[in-house]
Amino acid sequence: MSEILRLDRVSRHFSGLQALREVTLAVNKGEVLGLIGPNGAGKTTLVNTVCGVTPASAGTITFAGQDITRIKTYQAARLGLSRTFQIVQPFAEFTALDNVAAAALFSQGHENVKTAREEARAHLSFVGLEAQAAQPAANLTLAMRKRLELAKALAMKPKLLFLDEVNAGLNSAEVERATKLIHELAASGITIVMIEHLMKVVLNVCSRIVVLHNGRLIADGTPREVINNPAVVEAYLGQQYAQRSAAR
Repeated sequence: MSEILRLDRVSRHFSGLQALREVTLAVNKGEVLGLIGPNGAGKTTLVNTVCGVTPASAGTITFAGQDITRIKTYQAARLGLSRTFQIVQPFAEFTALDNVAAAALFSQGHENVKTAREEARAHLSFVGLEAQAAQPAANLTLAMRKRLELAKALAMKPKLLFLDEVNAGLNSAEVERATKLIHELAASGITIVMIEHLMKVVLNVCSRIVVLHNGRLIADGTPREVINNPAVVEAYLGQQYAQRSAAR
């Protein structure tokens, strides 16, 4: 498999806080990569650093063969880097349709709103929100806002999609529906990196997992290799989880 993204000794610090510590990581085209670790491990900071929200303090980031270490967020979006946010904040007074159309207009430079809305309607249909297209985003449930967030990210036509806690706050049926959408996206060929605390979801959809702890990459391997890694068990999973997994 060929690489689409590479981080080479990437670090990021905020005053005295070292959020990322010389992280070296490659993401292959078409894979679904799980990014896990304790709260505060640096997972969202890593995504922000790749997407230009918080530029790297040191190291190099390459996307599709291009150095993007100092890229701006709008440039990242137009190159095909898209992401969802853990805390969803749609334009509350906009309709669901216009939230997605705005993402298409921003990232792709559509010449007119009509074209953007047509494309937005297709993305809403994919995530199951076609019936809510005319509703203000403020009226949607949390699960619907999560799916709206995904539709907005897809409107940016991503080559690489970062999913940041898309299942947080959802019930089991909603998680199952979100997992099905992720499977469908992966089958379409979009490369996915997902931050996720629900290990059953990670093990269900990810072919490879990397683990951050205190800003450092401490593991990189298949799901089975990672959940049996002593460093991961100690830092994140805990002995009880490891024992249950080994018994399956």
